[in-house]
Amino acid sequence: MTNQEFINKAKQLVADYTNDHMDKTDGVHITDADVYVAWSAKTLQNSKALLSTTLSDGMYYELTYNGDKKQVYLDAYKKWENVEYEI
Repeated sequence: MTNQEFINKAKQLVADYTNDHMDKTDGVHITDADVYVAWSAKTLQNSKALLSTTLSDGMYYELTYNGDKKQVYLDAYKKWENVEYEI
């Protein structure tokens, strides 16, 4: 899988996951155009990307492609807060 194929698949998986897990009463539906890549890397046959959506829900997603097994793993995270500390 090329890096662009992985990114396209990752965006679609995040859009599908988000739509499946949103409160249906909100009446919101997103597409892969509402998903953006914050960071990505490809090493040999493996890829990884951090993605989020245009929704203000605080969610971000880590997708990993295992080229040996031809599998994609999706981890979903929620940002709770951002705290600044003086050191």
